[in-house]
Amino acid sequence: MKKAIAMILLGVMSLSLLTGCGKKEETPAVSDTAQETSISAPEEVPVSEPEIPAVPEGMARSYLTGEWIDETIANQRPLAVMLGNTKIATPQYGITDADVIYEAAVEGQETRLMAIFQDYANLEKVMSIRSCRHYYVHWALEFDAIYAHYGQAKYAVEILSQDYVNNLSGLDGGVEKVMYKRDSNRKAPHNAYTTGEGIVAGIAYKGYETQHAADYSGHYKFVEDDNQQLFLQGGSPAAVVEPGYLVNKPWFVFDSETGLYKRFQNGAAQIDGNNGKQVEVKNIIIQICEWNRMSSEDEYLNMETMKGGSGYYITNGTAIPVTWKKDSLQSPTRYYKEDGSEIQLNQGKTWVCVTEDTYADKIAFYSSEEEYANR
Repeated sequence: MKKAIAMILLGVMSLSLLTGCGKKEETPAVSDTAQETSISAPEEVPVSEPEIPAVPEGMARSYLTGEWIDETIANQRPLAVMLGNTKIATPQYGITDADVIYEAAVEGQETRLMAIFQDYANLEKVMSIRSCRHYYVHWALEFDAIYAHYGQAKYAVEILSQDYVNNLSGLDGGVEKVMYKRDSNRKAPHNAYTTGEGIVAGIAYKGYETQHAADYSGHYKFVEDDNQQLFLQGGSPAAVVEPGYLVNKPWFVFDSETGLYKRFQNGAAQIDGNNGKQVEVKNIIIQICEWNRMSSEDEYLNMETMKGGSGYYITNGTAIPVTWKKDSLQSPTRYYKEDGSEIQLNQGKTWVCVTEDTYADKIAFYSSEEEYANR
């Protein structure tokens, strides 16, 4: 019995010794934290997804400026209005309410303007409304705009008769009656005008569709962040911009405090007769076009709106070279940087200067008003 007990005790002791020996050979335990540090790769900085701007209640982006506007008018087709720009036709009325303005030469190298309005129903007064030139219709179509004018050159009759052109002519007796008036303080033909009420009545009289089609995607690409400003890289200083027109000789001056370009012509500020304010825009596009005369028998011009060409984009005091192309009559003109990417515009109003290629050498940029004054 004693021998049996001794044998059992001996077995227990042997097991204890074996267990103790096993413990001495184990690797010291490593904490979870240390282990993760020793085997994990260097931590990567997470790439954040671009924030999608919150949509303010009741608002939507404007196709013309990229800014937030009342959602009830955001999908409304804009109105493009022909405005005279001779000295006797100035000051224009309502021009500071325009979201986009086109300028191009007509006969005699005077320029005429096409002002494009998104919110037209409450316009106080738009004057002086002048006649159509066919190439302005091409540009109006790019914005899916209803086109207002008082008469037209003979070369515009054909395009104005097309079903895809919705126009409001002062030579249409019914439209004239409900939409247009004459200002007795000016001489004809520089005194034709309309109001927001008249515009709405003219569109209703003609029965034109007032909303963009469901697949409409707009013209320009804008910076989407409301707090972001686009500053162009590798361009030319453009504190003062001359687009190169021969008669009114306009220029734009960059105001660093507001970030806008102030418009001047005929030696003075260009103002709005409604409010006395100077015209200001955020973006300037200079689009250089080939051109020719429609006939040797008259002075009417033709701008080659479909051929493509070169130009400049100007914002925040800098100008960069661009190229442009237009794929079809109703498609937007697209503008591209030297690397082939399409330009983005800063949010705000845009002035498009269509400059004839033979006068492109008169386009000029200046680094300061002092340099411009001493040119």
